[in-house]
Amino acid sequence: MAVFTQVSDDDARVLLRDYALGDFRSLRGIAAGIENSNFFLTTSEGEFVLTVFEVLKSEQLPFYIELMNHLAKRSVPVPQPMTRHDGKRLSVLHGKPAAIVTRLPGSFEPHPTSVHCAIAGQTLAHAHLAAQDFSLHQPNLRGLTWWKQTAPTVRPFLISELATLLQSSLDEQLALSQTEDYQSLPRGPAHCDLFRDNVLFAGTREAPVMGGFIDFYFAGIDTWLFDVAVSVNDWCIEHASGIFQPELVQAWLIAYAKVRPFTPAEHRVWPVILRAAALRFWISRLYDFYLPRPAQTLKPHDPSHFERILTQRTIGAIPALPKDS
Repeated sequence: MAVFTQVSDDDARVLLRDYALGDFRSLRGIAAGIENSNFFLTTSEGEFVLTVFEVLKSEQLPFYIELMNHLAKRSVPVPQPMTRHDGKRLSVLHGKPAAIVTRLPGSFEPHPTSVHCAIAGQTLAHAHLAAQDFSLHQPNLRGLTWWKQTAPTVRPFLISELATLLQSSLDEQLALSQTEDYQSLPRGPAHCDLFRDNVLFAGTREAPVMGGFIDFYFAGIDTWLFDVAVSVNDWCIEHASGIFQPELVQAWLIAYAKVRPFTPAEHRVWPVILRAAALRFWISRLYDFYLPRPAQTLKPHDPSHFERILTQRTIGAIPALPKDS
């Protein structure tokens, strides 16, 4: 992701002494995203990704690292964290926590077809079910509590109309959280950030093959429906307007439901959860845009994109969840 922490070739060589990953070959920064410093790391044993964590603390990281390890052992295509000689999967680099994981094959698809959407939806459902017996618990750190804390810091930057939209949307989510339907929603470890650039595809555009899900560092315990909503709000829309493309959203939802059918409560709260997913990323993008942290290659996202999506989920048509698996 954005390079906040500089890591030299010699730094990588020293770090590799703690692993059985072969000899250092090359290191290259990845200039995308805004949360961590990521590097492609090549050794004599293969291709890896080195992450230096800029925001998350050492005590928060075991959830993410062990969740990836848990899923990888259950054949879900995710990066496999590498284990050090001392049995740990976390290191320290320049005083910050760091990890090395396997580099998955493929690249992200910026213009997914219904086939890409179906493969991703199916894989997400498998990931949810595979994580049911994961023993660690950590809430979604960018969930409702964070929205309540962060909304007041970004509201001064908004014109009155948008400030009203922000508050009314937050009020709706606070009310939903108290309902019996919401409390009954299936939940567990969720990716919570499964945008199209966090999914890799191998194969060809006409015949894609799942390469894997990456960037689990926003994962947490949340409703699985929220995970679905985050995904379709990115994968299945006309980008300029935020309007759903019916063939894409139906492909995603049908493929997911064939693995894990949606419950009656999920059907009832679906429109509000779609707005929750839009609100979460509108708030975070407002924060990153107006209150950025310094970085060598920082590219904050345009917050108006999720403002449009939230507005569309408020006034536009909502595709129904499939009723049959």
